[in-house]
Amino acid sequence: MEIRKLLVANRGEIAVRIFATCDRLGIATVAVAPADDRGALHARQAGETVEITSYLDAQEHMRAARESGAEAIHPGYGFLAESPEFAAAVRDAGLVWVGPPSEVLRAAGDKLEAKRIAAEAGVPVVPQGDPDEIGFPLVVKAAAGGGGRGMRVVFSPDELEEALAAARREAKAAFGDDRVFCERYVERPRHVEIQLLADGEGKVSSLGERDCSVQRRHQKILEESPSPAVDADLRRDLSEAAVALGRAVAYVGAGTAEFMLEDENFWFLELNARIQVEHPVTELVTGIDLIEQQLAIASGSPASGLEGTRGPEGHAVEARLYAEDPLTFLPQTGRVERLRLPQQVRVDAGVEEGDEVPVAYDPLIAKLIAHAETREEALDRLAEGLAETEVRGVTTNLPFLRWLVSHPEVRAGRATTAFLSDYPPLSRAPRPSGAWAGSWGRDPRPRPLLSVEATARASDLAAAEPSVVKAPMPGVVIRVLAVEGDRVEPRQPLVVLEAMKMETPLVSPYAAVVRRVLVCEGDRVAGGAVLVELEE
Repeated sequence: MEIRKLLVANRGEIAVRIFATCDRLGIATVAVAPADDRGALHARQAGETVEITSYLDAQEHMRAARESGAEAIHPGYGFLAESPEFAAAVRDAGLVWVGPPSEVLRAAGDKLEAKRIAAEAGVPVVPQGDPDEIGFPLVVKAAAGGGGRGMRVVFSPDELEEALAAARREAKAAFGDDRVFCERYVERPRHVEIQLLADGEGKVSSLGERDCSVQRRHQKILEESPSPAVDADLRRDLSEAAVALGRAVAYVGAGTAEFMLEDENFWFLELNARIQVEHPVTELVTGIDLIEQQLAIASGSPASGLEGTRGPEGHAVEARLYAEDPLTFLPQTGRVERLRLPQQVRVDAGVEEGDEVPVAYDPLIAKLIAHAETREEALDRLAEGLAETEVRGVTTNLPFLRWLVSHPEVRAGRATTAFLSDYPPLSRAPRPSGAWAGSWGRDPRPRPLLSVEATARASDLAAAEPSVVKAPMPGVVIRVLAVEGDRVEPRQPLVVLEAMKMETPLVSPYAAVVRRVLVCEGDRVAGGAVLVELEE
């Protein structure tokens, strides 16, 4: 079926990115937006916009498609992108669904089922089971989702109960499904994924790997292709495993098989049945427009990216510019009063100068993607682009990104998923050398987040009478872990705040006595609201 008008059931940079390919192909575009987002960039870029009540309401997207005359729906990533019910409803309505069929989404979206299929296809999987069986450390994961939501690392039995409860709450809020499972935790792996493309007629192709090892809160912030940890033989093995999995689930369209990598060993993590945030690095090293291939496959047209596994041409690296604190990674909101983005690298932006970064949605401002003949040149080009970038009016992670791309461990291609535990954000970056280069012996535990008076140093706070713990952004108080009169230790969690679909523990900055607790569970609080008062 020819696609003449496409509705994108999403927002932000991915919607803008899809519209760009549609404009080049001559496909009319339809945006959707709730009342609180109707002034967003994606709504201004589309040919027309239909107001809906929520991005999570499938029937609203269906109504918008009928009203606008769109023949097809592209879900982007996040929201309902991996909802089998949404995919089935689109197809039952006689519309084109730009993605894999509902039965594939159902299998891929359930991590337990996906791991079962992978194991039957001969793909190595991480051991999972009861905590007593797999031991500690372990990781708790949401069965129905990804993106770091519903994930908790547990180092000892006394941490397990709270980790399970927190993971279930976050999974329920993010995916509507509170099922979780436990698997063995590999402390310092690489995170490597294979981009798949499949036509539904038996052709499944690997477009090479991406390395996404640098992460905060289990979410990616720097991605590159090819991986500095993967040689030709390992690339072949990873690609063969990913293609075998794609065939086993009868995959259709663009998807990503994610793996943990330790030396030459790898284990399957999950199958993301959608376009990935980091897809531009694959596009730059292959010359393939993945959105165009998605549209071609969905409409039954021949796809040009299925000629078998191909090697990368040059090197590409992507950094995600977020409205977030560069030390704690807590999301920030506000109006972008000044936005200067570089010209010499690809930029996929979700906002423009003058736009608001909203409370209710992902705080991604833009992705900066550099491409060059060599990895060193690509990193240099990205560093130059970040040096030219300017954002005013809202706090961003720009200082962190500048620090990151110049860090010796990143430059040497040695970063693992424990990178930010080994090297705290914006810390001095010692140049490793000799036999002790690397990160042996460092504590991989994620650091809890401080939220105290922003104008005071921790040493000053110890003498304050009283000092306060504030909400770093608007949110909902979902746990109160302290009562008046409690004696608390440094970095002891006091309150858990849910904001932008993530739980954030707010902790005591030093040993103190809780003077007053000013909130209850279920309270909605504004950014900067005082939650707890402390005294020495």
